[in-house]
Amino acid sequence: MLISSIYRGMNRISRNRSYYTRFLHSFSTLHHHLPHYTTITTTRFSSASQEVLGCRVNYPLISRPFSSGGTQPQYEGSSVDDPVDPFSLVADELSIVANRLRSMVVAEVPKLASAAEYFFKMGVEGKRFRPTVILLMATALNVQISKPVSEGVVDMFSTELRMRQQAIAEITEMIHVASLLHDDVLDDADTRRGIGSLNLVMGNKISVLAGDFLLSRACMTLASLKNTEVVSLIAKAVEHLVTGETMQMSTSAEQRSSMDYYLQKTYYKTASLISNSCKSIALLTGQTAEVAMLAYEYGKNLGLAFQLIDDVLDFTGTSSSLGKGSLSDIRHGIVTAPILYAMEEFPELRSVVDRGLDNPANVDLALEYLGKSHGIQRTRELAAKHASLASAAIDSLPENNDEDVQRSRRALIELTHRVINRTK
Repeated sequence: MLISSIYRGMNRISRNRSYYTRFLHSFSTLHHHLPHYTTITTTRFSSASQEVLGCRVNYPLISRPFSSGGTQPQYEGSSVDDPVDPFSLVADELSIVANRLRSMVVAEVPKLASAAEYFFKMGVEGKRFRPTVILLMATALNVQISKPVSEGVVDMFSTELRMRQQAIAEITEMIHVASLLHDDVLDDADTRRGIGSLNLVMGNKISVLAGDFLLSRACMTLASLKNTEVVSLIAKAVEHLVTGETMQMSTSAEQRSSMDYYLQKTYYKTASLISNSCKSIALLTGQTAEVAMLAYEYGKNLGLAFQLIDDVLDFTGTSSSLGKGSLSDIRHGIVTAPILYAMEEFPELRSVVDRGLDNPANVDLALEYLGKSHGIQRTRELAAKHASLASAAIDSLPENNDEDVQRSRRALIELTHRVINRTK
């Protein structure tokens, strides 16, 4: 009952405060009232670049247990009176974006064209999670044109703005797919999205070049927006992708056992692109700095929750459901949240990890410790915590009575549920 009242209180925070202050108040209310919590370092952003590293935030852990099978947490404070299907809501627009992406990756050299369009072909586009988030955020932040102008001018403005917002969805997806192509080369992966990885089918060199080509097309589209702040945000996200991958490749024994290091790397590799894309949508829409930061916070926390569940599924999922090999991270020597939590319960596990996970016997031993621990459960709890913060950011947006805006906001909250309850 206490947790229920806390979450309901999120929506009753005084409208006289700034929107971002209300979000932070919601966060601190959770921290104050929940008795058991773990302190975790995350990245906090402010000012033009919004980057101040090392701010310490306390994340209380919800005491409700989660099983590896995916017990569904309930978010009692979010205004989800009428749940909507986020993907169906933007299905028609996703088709437009997908068709435009296929036309954008056409290259003069046939082999490069085949490689670049490999994951944009019908049937292998993936979940299209990021474009869905961005298109929903675009509608959720829609602003009314208050000046008395003709309907034709309003329609022209709305159409142009929507195309610019769609461009952010296209840019984000091209950057994401480019990162997948490069990651598969680095990881020597043989499957992706249920089919053979591009590096397996066409070789490492063409995979790297295809990724570079997609990044160049993303840059061209980004430049066409003629918005330097948006360009800076997306460029920072690309830099973070590279930084995160480098952090993963070059960890020391101490860093490999650090939850702080893991979360920082996870932000760089997964959450930065989503959060900065959401913030870009807010900037293009003409929203205030406070609202832009709420959009950023939603994307950041949704991205962190997404990756935390991804790390759980690497242990609990199957190759067929994931579209890639299960246990792929630990077999590549990558230590993720479930193992880190298991190490807290069984300190002797650290010596197993330090001996090297390239040895199958050490992998089996690490999995044995994980099975005895609460590592999977605690990772799900941490994912639920970030999902709750993402939901709180949407609840803290300025009031808007437009039906489309409200429906999109409900869809964004629904996505937080789906992210932590997904099985693939």
